[in-house]
Amino acid sequence: MNILFRADSSSTIGTGHIMRDLVLANQFPNDTIFFATQNLHGNITYKIKESNYKVITLESNKLKELDLIIEKLKIDMLIIDHYEIDYLFERKVKKLNPNLKLMVLDDTYEKHHCDTLLNHNINANPSNYKNKVPKNCELRCGSKFTLLREEFYKEKKKVKKKNNSAQKNILIAMGGADTANLNIQILQTLKRISNIQVELVTTTANKEIKKLQNYCKKRKWINLHINSNCIAKLMAKSDFAIVTPSVTVNEVYFMEVPFIAIKTAKNQKDIYSYLKKKKYNTLKRFNKKKLKNLLNSKLEIK
Repeated sequence: MNILFRADSSSTIGTGHIMRDLVLANQFPNDTIFFATQNLHGNITYKIKESNYKVITLESNKLKELDLIIEKLKIDMLIIDHYEIDYLFERKVKKLNPNLKLMVLDDTYEKHHCDTLLNHNINANPSNYKNKVPKNCELRCGSKFTLLREEFYKEKKKVKKKNNSAQKNILIAMGGADTANLNIQILQTLKRISNIQVELVTTTANKEIKKLQNYCKKRKWINLHINSNCIAKLMAKSDFAIVTPSVTVNEVYFMEVPFIAIKTAKNQKDIYSYLKKKKYNTLKRFNKKKLKNLLNSKLEIK
């Protein structure tokens, strides 16, 4: 079977779509995988190539261009992971290609025209898709379907050593692109807290990467990880994490790492509301004082 993933990454969009799609692609080991992406600033197309999948570069997000690729490559299944592709677009794709299987990734409970819908977030509720998908659509919702890289399963199996030292390890993961530009502000909040070691993860999609590198350079209590392949290992040794209510929450939840989730985008609204309802530590927006108070109380540090 020929499978085409349609997703983008950039300094504005972030990197989460491509990263989770690469995990999903691993579920089709005997099929031929293609990725159709736009060449946007700060993209992580190199990650797709590292996984040995072929990349088709799109000039636009227009249906006609995508349809030509579907026809040329004889695509059997199209997997869409894109906020700018909607119900009408999907319906037209199906009309032009009646035998095409269409899977859509969704985490904001939008209307879709597809054969399979995947919402892999821990808060995903299939009942929220009532009258929003075709009657014969297969719904895959919730933590049972969470897309996790193999490294997380390997680290989870290891016996975690209890941290008996006074020093606490804090992971900061505000998205590969940190589109809200919060990394330095969070670090500035933490700098007066003693006995901590910070592991900050980001990628080259981050527009403020040079400024962040300069900030971290002379501060021994910060380890900056760019394009790291060891996120699960870093989570496993963390006492606490500061993340966004997005894909990363699924990972820290799985690894059983206590966390604070700071909402930074509209598409995080549903999972943020779920976490708040379940009494997890959340901030609707970044607030230096509130963040410091939460850390002091949760980590019992001064």
